[in-house]
Amino acid sequence: MDSQILILLLFILLLAAILGFELIAKVPSTLHTPLMSGSNAISGITLLGALTISGAGHSKLASILGILAVAFAMTNVVGGYLVTERMLEMFKKKEKN
Repeated sequence: MDSQILILLLFILLLAAILGFELIAKVPSTLHTPLMSGSNAISGITLLGALTISGAGHSKLASILGILAVAFAMTNVVGGYLVTERMLEMFKKKEKN
């Protein structure tokens, strides 16, 4: 029974990766910044969940996985905001000297 669940979870992961790639590939560049902001909000929710799990003290494995999740989520949030800031700089008017 466990192998069937593992195969199902791997299938869902593969399907989500293919669907995500297809959706992102078809997004025009003008919509990239709003979508990145939405993605940052989702990563912030992931960060809160990871902090909750890492600090709950369930088991050593749960704490280690929670700390890893915090690190990955923070990397995603900070990187996303940096990319969003850079994209928004492209749309600002330049001052003439």
